[in-house]
Amino acid sequence: MTNSTIISTELVLLDVDAGSDKESVIGRLASRLAESGRVSDGAALQAAAMAREAQSATGLPGGIAIPHCRSAAVSAPSIGFARLAPKVDFGAPDGPADLVFLIAAPDGAGAEHMKLLSSLARALVRPDFVQSLRDAKSAEDVVGLVDGVVNPDSAKPAAAPAATAPAAQAKSIIAITACPTGIAHTYMAADALKLAAERAGVNLTVETQGSSGSTPVSAQTISGADAVIFATDVGVKDRQRFAGKPVIASGVKRAINEPDTMIAEAVAASDNPQAARVEGSAAAADSGAPAGGVGWGTRIRQILLTGVSYMIPFVAAGGLLIALGFLFAGYDIANTPDGATKSLGNLIATTNSLTNLPSGGFTQYLGAVLFTLGGLAFSFLVPALAGYISFAIADRPGIAPGFTAGAVAVFVGGGFIGGIVGGLIAGFAALWISKVNVPQWARGLMPVVIIPLGASLVVGLLMFLLLGRPLAAITSGLTNWLNGLTGASVILLGVILGLMMCFDLGGPVNKAAYAFATAGLNVADPASLRIMAAVMAAGMVPPLAMALATTIRPGLFSEPERENGRAAWLLGASFISEGAIPFAAADPLRVIPSMMAGGAVTGALIMAFDVTLKAPHGGIFVFFAIGNLVWFLVALAAGTAVGGFAVVTAKQFIGKTAAAPATA
Repeated sequence: MTNSTIISTELVLLDVDAGSDKESVIGRLASRLAESGRVSDGAALQAAAMAREAQSATGLPGGIAIPHCRSAAVSAPSIGFARLAPKVDFGAPDGPADLVFLIAAPDGAGAEHMKLLSSLARALVRPDFVQSLRDAKSAEDVVGLVDGVVNPDSAKPAAAPAATAPAAQAKSIIAITACPTGIAHTYMAADALKLAAERAGVNLTVETQGSSGSTPVSAQTISGADAVIFATDVGVKDRQRFAGKPVIASGVKRAINEPDTMIAEAVAASDNPQAARVEGSAAAADSGAPAGGVGWGTRIRQILLTGVSYMIPFVAAGGLLIALGFLFAGYDIANTPDGATKSLGNLIATTNSLTNLPSGGFTQYLGAVLFTLGGLAFSFLVPALAGYISFAIADRPGIAPGFTAGAVAVFVGGGFIGGIVGGLIAGFAALWISKVNVPQWARGLMPVVIIPLGASLVVGLLMFLLLGRPLAAITSGLTNWLNGLTGASVILLGVILGLMMCFDLGGPVNKAAYAFATAGLNVADPASLRIMAAVMAAGMVPPLAMALATTIRPGLFSEPERENGRAAWLLGASFISEGAIPFAAADPLRVIPSMMAGGAVTGALIMAFDVTLKAPHGGIFVFFAIGNLVWFLVALAAGTAVGGFAVVTAKQFIGKTAAAPATA
């Protein structure tokens, strides 16, 4: 890139009065970009930039503002600059700005846009660079300064010492981000923290513990870190690696909403001898007493969500395999023939082979094998839940006792509730045993023999001797109550499940409803199939509703939101509720209640129409596992319409909308 393609002298305004508010300043710079031929419609660029301002302020500490946007009116990435007199408020916490950069990128040029933004942000935290902008005598001076940071390859050699000197003094921070599913929040939090660190001049290394796996930060990086940030809704894997480091801990959403604050808190903690620190005991580092500012309520939530997070792959794989078995062999394979102890599918899978096919031929045999395979994977659901609840409390020594507790819960009929109780008991028993002082010769046996054996004995005896029958009675009573629901009662249950699925879009409440449905899923239990249908259909509503809203009223949304809306059609159809997160993060007070309204309608209609679902995931693509498919689609369409029109109405009549600058 050269100067002429990024910034030029006609795009620089020095010591100008551009108006009393940021809309006027942005309009003035947008007009300059249009006059230079870089933008086809200055008003469209202004509207796009103001839509971005409506999402979050672009003012930075130190009298700086960097309004930015993508727009179809932009022909090439460009930067306009204004040094203002007087200053104008752009929402920075320390007051108005006198240095304003308008970054304009073409529609669809996301990487180019972020490159410009991050390059400028890194430079703007350097006091020498900012002062140079204030001291610049001419537009040529400003062009040279800006081009030197956005095009470092063309920078003059003399500028190198100014860029490298502050970096040597920068703090080094490590951030861990993780959410229950590891699909959306994990990576959104990581990106937000990275950008905040660039703005603050902090060296940040992020380890995303998400669904696609993670690359652990090196021991050398950990050793040199001044502090760590745990932005997680689940337990941190191998937390003991960070023992002794100052820590700032919160849920993952805070890192998305307040990344600058968390970076600042981490920097402050690194210089504070009294700051909370990651506990130093390897066995107890992942749990024990609350640490790093996380209270017991948050800690218990993280423990339970860790169990749910590790349980979900068993649910998805096992449930979809069972659904495929039904597709190939029919629903009769789930029935148990008279006098048999196994289902028809299990009998076919174990007694037939490729050389001895059943009467239904290869298709029936394949379906039976898939059904049996899925059932085996699904059988790990409660043990995995309990095992990783225990793991979140006591780290690796808690896994074996936790799985044992889950297996006992299944054996005694305690089900999902028994798995939760057993996992908690196993974890705290393992944690307690790990703190017992033992001779030096026995320490090596603690994590592999003594802790698993002792904790398994404790939880096993408690489950068999004291808790098993009460837990089984509770589970049985809950099942009987659900099966007995009719009329208004079952519709109310559908409303509640719909509200929960749309409340936090993949967060704890959403996951609680989903875990309740999947843990009780039983093809022989009609009530559990209705609950599963209500949960999945309601979870599909938020992304579909936002996709509909951006289609029918695109003017109410920014260009990035319209792009997200187009992608949300597929995400919603696939039952990925997180597809609505970008909309909810930008405008939670109007989006979330609208989504909850749509989810409640869908949940109620699913129950009213007696729709059933034999697969725990897959969205519309497991249509073959849906009972009363037409009514499923009707309920889904109704909830989508309610949610979509509710958010459009809210944005139109409640508060300022993103489209307001354009209409003005």
